[in-house]
Amino acid sequence: MQDPNEDTEWNDILRKKGILPPKETPKEDEEEEELALQQQSVVKTYESMTLEELEENEDDFSEDDEAAIEMYRQKRLAEWKANQMKNIFGEVTEISGQDYVKEVNKAGEGIWVVLHLYKQGIPICTLINHHLTLLAKKFPQTKFLKSISTTCIPNYPDHNLPTIFVYFEGDMKAQFIGPLVFGGMNLKVEELEWRLSESGAVKTDLEENPRKPIEDKLMTSIRCSAPTRKDSDSDDEDD
Repeated sequence: MQDPNEDTEWNDILRKKGILPPKETPKEDEEEEELALQQQSVVKTYESMTLEELEENEDDFSEDDEAAIEMYRQKRLAEWKANQMKNIFGEVTEISGQDYVKEVNKAGEGIWVVLHLYKQGIPICTLINHHLTLLAKKFPQTKFLKSISTTCIPNYPDHNLPTIFVYFEGDMKAQFIGPLVFGGMNLKVEELEWRLSESGAVKTDLEENPRKPIEDKLMTSIRCSAPTRKDSDSDDEDD
């Protein structure tokens, strides 16, 4: 009698017709297949595990998975650190000259610092402090600081106020000095955000400079009011 478990074309046809039962799988093969499925299950689940869960279950991983899991652990750790950094600020902090080195020059790796030098009683300084409070909440990964000018830098002239210094990892990247730089009391929070984004201190979602339409309108007005060469020549002929 022909062995029903034998691998023949005829037996395959009979199995498809339901005449022969499915081919029996050797017990050893079943155990190996079950072990492989368990390992695959472990490998799939580690991708959804937290750092704590990875440590708790590391004894269950096979040697083949250790390298991949270690890479994944490092990736999750980097993501966790980045997420922590993104939410460590969120407000404007007042500092003194004694805090300057610690809070600005030694702010830390990957930290942008925006420092506003101001004085009470100067309206545009009050306006910028208000705008920075809003921006600090919008960009909590950036450290926003403020300091009374003469407390931070002795004898700092009032005509230079407001002043904003931008630092990255202790190095100055930009400075904005005096009211004219900010456009006076007409300064909008979006315009200040754009200025800071140009220096790299924040990553704005604004697509263009909010002042651009105003600047374009001013340039158009200047061009329209300026005499053309033809008009100048006519004036010369009249003379």
